[in-house]
Amino acid sequence: MLDLVFGRSRTNCEGTSRRDFLRIGGLGLSSVSLGTLLQQKSLAAEQGQRTSDKSVIWLWLSGGPTHVETFDPKMTAPAEYRSVTGEVQTNLPGVTLGGNFQKMAQVADRMAFVRSFAHTNSGHSGGTHYVMTGYDHRLADNGANPNRPFLGSIVSRIRGTNHPNTGIPTYVRLGGIYADGPAFLGTAFGPFDPAGEARRNMSLTVDQNRLSNRRSMLDGIDTVRRDIDRKGLMEGLDSFEEQAFNLILSRSQQAFDMKFEDPRVVDRYGRGLGEQLLLARRLCEAGCGFVTVNYGGWDMHGNIKQEMDRRGPEVDTAVSALVEDLDQRGMLENVLLVISGEFGRTPKINGSGGRDHWAPLSTLAFAGGGLKMGQVVGESAEKVDVPKTTPITPQDLMATVFDVLGFDKRIQFTNQSGRPTYMIETGRPIEELV
Repeated sequence: MLDLVFGRSRTNCEGTSRRDFLRIGGLGLSSVSLGTLLQQKSLAAEQGQRTSDKSVIWLWLSGGPTHVETFDPKMTAPAEYRSVTGEVQTNLPGVTLGGNFQKMAQVADRMAFVRSFAHTNSGHSGGTHYVMTGYDHRLADNGANPNRPFLGSIVSRIRGTNHPNTGIPTYVRLGGIYADGPAFLGTAFGPFDPAGEARRNMSLTVDQNRLSNRRSMLDGIDTVRRDIDRKGLMEGLDSFEEQAFNLILSRSQQAFDMKFEDPRVVDRYGRGLGEQLLLARRLCEAGCGFVTVNYGGWDMHGNIKQEMDRRGPEVDTAVSALVEDLDQRGMLENVLLVISGEFGRTPKINGSGGRDHWAPLSTLAFAGGGLKMGQVVGESAEKVDVPKTTPITPQDLMATVFDVLGFDKRIQFTNQSGRPTYMIETGRPIEELV
């Protein structure tokens, strides 16, 4: 069956396009076909929107990770404030991490830790929106849709939605996150989600002979369209459709399939989060520009010691493996790892042995991307409750990623009201890193 679909593609409740890269199952090159996506990429280049080829892996620890038991243990603080998991010495003199991060401690020279990140929204959705877009959205925790685009969608808008040579989507998400979408940029620039239907749509489920027959059918329809096209536009589209068919028959989709990975590397990363970060590395290797990885379970209002002993080691293994793997493959300079959550946790342990929501201070971790690694940026106050040094804001984080990707920090896009809108207004790249 050949489907010819015109108009907008379906969207889910988050506004994310259901195009999901390729409609191959019945080879209906739908309203947003791969050929169309390649054409968008070409247009972006023609408009002077060429940028670096660097990629970003954004590890999102949803729920609000404790800043104390992760990257700022503060063992000099009073007992009710300091890390309940202790600390571990890194390979950087005088720098420690929370007690669950022994492996990350050994790659700390290839990482940077920010201990003065702060904002003002302690709600889960509100804090997520603030960190992921650079803008506060007070209605987020009341169910309002995001009103600003996430960095991944901005990358897709600037670079084009797919890599011109491999066809890999520019922006991929591994697990949905509130505010990870395009907002007013439009659903075409939403994340590709390889789960479920999207992954099946990438699989070539017809043999090549049948594909050739369907291609002939498309050619016949295109001939009719050329007869009525008096502006010569169809000729310009031929090259994009040719690329689309070639990509369908190529090996590019193998980036999503872990069976093509060395089993020893898979073992090094570990299960769960490790598999997701390994997939993220494979996608970046194939030309993907931005990958979000959502690893939840950090809303630790009670028994934080037990919860950290469960969550911490998986992050420790997976992140250290990713940093070492990128370094060994010569990719660390061209791939930026960002580790964040929506906020930190209250500095003082509560009556349930946990910590509650706390936006006035949290931490960030970075690796690679050509930034200056092997350092701690910023300092927390004595009771690890607020920054002691100048606070680093969500817009500063955004500006730092822009700097890595070579984007103009004064770039504007038209919002839903038809007005040119800056993506960054006040943020500046983190000085110590760039």
